[in-house]
Amino acid sequence: MELKDVISKRKQVKVKVYDQRPTPAYIGASWAVLIIGVTAYCIGLWNADMELNEKGYYFTVLLFGLFSVISVQKAVRDKLEGIQVTELYYGISWFTTITAIVLLVVGLWNADLLLSEKGFYGMSFTLSVFAAISVQKNTRDMAYINEREAVVPQE
Repeated sequence: MELKDVISKRKQVKVKVYDQRPTPAYIGASWAVLIIGVTAYCIGLWNADMELNEKGYYFTVLLFGLFSVISVQKAVRDKLEGIQVTELYYGISWFTTITAIVLLVVGLWNADLLLSEKGFYGMSFTLSVFAAISVQKNTRDMAYINEREAVVPQE
């Protein structure tokens, strides 16, 4: 295939336009759920009857998980928008996300906690990472829409 054929095909590819603005209620709910999830997890750790190093482990797993899922969301969204993402970064993002989940599961499995406490940490972790993905998605949606509106004013 010649270079001019490749260039011609690229010109024919339509760029998808994502312009559905998230509602203020969804944005607010996403932030509220993130704050509630992280706060509940941290209050649970604060009140837990465990050594400080154990509390540090679970807190670090939460931070690691939050950062990892945001990184995955960013990489997926960049690929969707046609922004170059190296396979190494994409793979590391997924690896760290899975690692954070596995670390939490292994830690809770081996912890000397009541089953209800283990469930509490698992659910508040899940709530927090899902909310972090949602907040990151809303942030990207709004940035994309605002950037598009600045370049192409609405009629």
